[in-house]
Amino acid sequence: MIALLRGVVAQLSAGEVILDVAGVGYRVRVPTGARLAGRGEELTLHTHLAVREDAMDLYGFTGPADRDLFTVMLSVSGVGPKIALAAIDTLGADGLRAAVIADDVTALTAVPGVGKKGAQRMILELRSKVGSLGDLATAGATSVGAGPTASDPRSEARLALGALGYGAGEVEAALRGLPGDASAEDLIRLALRGLAT
Repeated sequence: MIALLRGVVAQLSAGEVILDVAGVGYRVRVPTGARLAGRGEELTLHTHLAVREDAMDLYGFTGPADRDLFTVMLSVSGVGPKIALAAIDTLGADGLRAAVIADDVTALTAVPGVGKKGAQRMILELRSKVGSLGDLATAGATSVGAGPTASDPRSEARLALGALGYGAGEVEAALRGLPGDASAEDLIRLALRGLAT
């Protein structure tokens, strides 16, 4: 099991980083909103190795708590690595914990690939597990669906677009594919441009 990688960023794109570790390039899938080091800079990722019959994929996170939440998400029936990563990417680790604790089906259905029944199953199967993975006070204080802390540009953009009256699905569609290193202001501007067309 590969649990941690420390190396130099060789390539960086939305949702993926290639990390050069002692001359070996590891392709690691990451949340698109994650704040990562720039190209040529050193980066440490806490990873989960997902092994399937036809592939071995690494998923990386900047902290062990996010990686552990991702791993726990995989224990939910019907949730694979793509949906687990999308849930953390869409809501943030704290937002995901808060949605589960508050039984917020609406927030969970904002995750691409998760319907109402899937959201209810996630709440049922994760409720007893998420409390041990993070600070419940922080999770409870985070407004549901707000995502990670306010310093996360994607979460700020989600909040702003939601306040303008756009639905969660519209917001996610507008933010999908936008640069992972953009500021909240740029994300809002670009998303509004896309929503206007």
